[in-house]
Amino acid sequence: QVNLVESGGGSVQAGGSLRLSCAASYTTYCMGWFRQAPGKEREGVAAIQIGPNILEYAESVKGRFTISRDSGKNTLYLQMHNLKPEDTARYICAAGGPSDCSRNNKLSSAAYNYWGQGTQVTVSA
Repeated sequence: QVNLVESGGGSVQAGGSLRLSCAASYTTYCMGWFRQAPGKEREGVAAIQIGPNILEYAESVKGRFTISRDSGKNTLYLQMHNLKPEDTARYICAAGGPSDCSRNNKLSSAAYNYWGQGTQVTVSA
């Protein structure tokens, strides 16, 4: 069982920045950030495969968001710049083992077994 606790959400104006953190009880094969807005499906935002540090991003956030991790602290980060109102959502951290991560797109929910509760990000125009 991997426990994931997100923090760092908040309310910002368009063009602003936020950094989300996800404290994990231990690091897994791959970790990712998803988001879900009311009435919409969960969307993969960014993912990292530990070891080779392979990074993946959704097209909608490329060039604005950066995923990273601090291995010593078992913490995953999502640095978000130039935020837009359409980025408003609950951001959720996820962790997955080698089997599911290897067989699935890392921006897909299927790659992950463990989920945090999420942190709310609200971007106003």
